[in-house]
Order: sequence, then structure tokens, then C-alpha cells
Amino acid sequence: MAQTAYQSVSGHGEVRDFFALLKPRVMSLVVFSGFAGLSVAPGDLHPILAAVAILCIAVASGAAGAINMWYDRDIDAVMERTRQRPIPSGKVEPSEALAFGVILASGAVMLMFLATNAVAAGLLAAAVLFYVFVYTVWLKRRTTQNIVIGGAAGAFPPAIGWAAVTGDVGIEAAILFLLIFFWTPPHFWALALYRKDDYAAAGVPMLPVVHGTRETKRQMLLYTILLVPLSLAPCFFGFAGWQVYGAVAAALSLIFLALAIAVWRDESDRLAKRMFGYSIFYLFGLFAILIADNFLMTAV
Repeated sequence: MAQTAYQSVSGHGEVRDFFALLKPRVMSLVVFSGFAGLSVAPGDLHPILAAVAILCIAVASGAAGAINMWYDRDIDAVMERTRQRPIPSGKVEPSEALAFGVILASGAVMLMFLATNAVAAGLLAAAVLFYVFVYTVWLKRRTTQNIVIGGAAGAFPPAIGWAAVTGDVGIEAAILFLLIFFWTPPHFWALALYRKDDYAAAGVPMLPVVHGTRETKRQMLLYTILLVPLSLAPCFFGFAGWQVYGAVAAALSLIFLALAIAVWRDESDRLAKRMFGYSIFYLFGLFAILIADNFLMTAV
């Protein structure tokens, strides 16, 4: 267990402190991928109900982040990247953060059930529970495969969006899930490479801390190679076209692969930060062009 270094709490947290508990930057990608799943799913969902479904995904994602910050408050106080978060900086009481997260998560799941269907609500609940109990509590501090297995939690949103419209989960939703699942390791290990000292100080067994940078770069490259054909799967399964989505997805994926090769060849970790930044743009780009392609296909 990492040593803690809390600052004293001076009263109740402000609105911005509780908003920070929701991990808004992470939430934005979660919300967008959920919107993509909802947008490309066959069928119709009333715009108000669609907006409610996206809101539920956003709130549940943020709630899981708040619970994660409650549980990880000891290591967050040690790591330079996280020590200014609301709990270790003394702006929010741990008990307040936990209650905030549990109430928001429960409310989001119940509202999703009322607004859409049981399948979407069940997937939303599964995503929160997986992130909290499987990733945060069980895997994060025990294995180098923490973000590989735990990354499944972040891959749920497009499947949830799909289920909100269709009431089921088909092969298309599974492909969208796998896109994020295989994207997560090279994305997060790129961060871990240039933040490995932070993770080492906190006692978190990230891959570069335990097995070194060379093995991390090798596995990043392997996952990226697998991601290239997977990014084109929507075309093979007929819910995206080759001319728009296929062409852009291929270009984005080849750039991602080129970066992974460059990181693998680089003796330092200086390119890892560049790959981390591009990985965020890459996933946003894939889902944005998927939405655009679907719009063009239905408009014709």
C-alpha cells in the first residue's frame, strides 16, 4: 500500500471539485463512443430518449470515476499526475466522493432502464461494476494485465448506445466493443511509459514498471497490429462503407501503426507521449467518421 499524503479538508467541496471527480476528459471520449453506437444502430429512438441515454452513459462513467478516486485516494496522493485530484488535495471528503459516485451510478442505471430498455440498463450497470470491482479493486494493484482486462469497462459505451436503440447486442456492437478493447493497451501503456516512475512510486504494477520498456513497446506494437484489421471490420460486416469510413479508418490506423513502430524502435520514451496524444485523436476520429459514414449511407 502506498503511503498517503492527504491535505486537510477545509469544508465541503465546491461544484467544480465534484465535477472533477467525474473525470470529465475521460468522460468525453466515453460519451462520444456511446453516441456513435447509438447513431449507427438500426432503428429509431426518440431524440429526447436518445439524449437521456447519452446522459446516463456520461453520468455512470463519471460516477465510476468518482468511486475509483475514492478507492485510489492513497496512491493518488503519491503520484504527481494525480495528487491534485479533489480527494488527495483535501477539497472533497472521501465519504462524500463515495456517496456521490454510488448515488449517481444508481440513478443513471435506473433512468436508463426507464428511458430505454433492460438490456441497455444492464450493460450500463455491468460497465460500472466491472470498472469498480474488477479493474479498480481487483486488477489495478495486482497484475500487469490490469488495463488489458480492465479496459473492457471502457469498451462498453458503444454497445450500450447500440442496445439503447435495438434492445439487443449483435455482432456490430461486439465489433465496436472490441475496437476500444484492443485500442486501450497501446493507448494506456503509452502513458505508462513516460509516467512509469509515478506508477513505481505508487506501487502500481504497470507493464513498464514490472517488465521494462522494451516488453511494453513490443506488446503495444502487437495490439496495434491487431487493431488495424479490426478497425476495418465495420466495412466487412456491412455497417460502414469502404469509400468514406474504410479509407479514413485505414489511413488513421496506418498512422497509429507507424507511431507504434517508431516507439518500439526509439531507445527513449520521448515518442510515447506523442503516441498517447494521437491515440485519443485516433479513437475520436474512427467514431466520428463512422457516424458521418452512417449519415451519408442513410441519406442516399
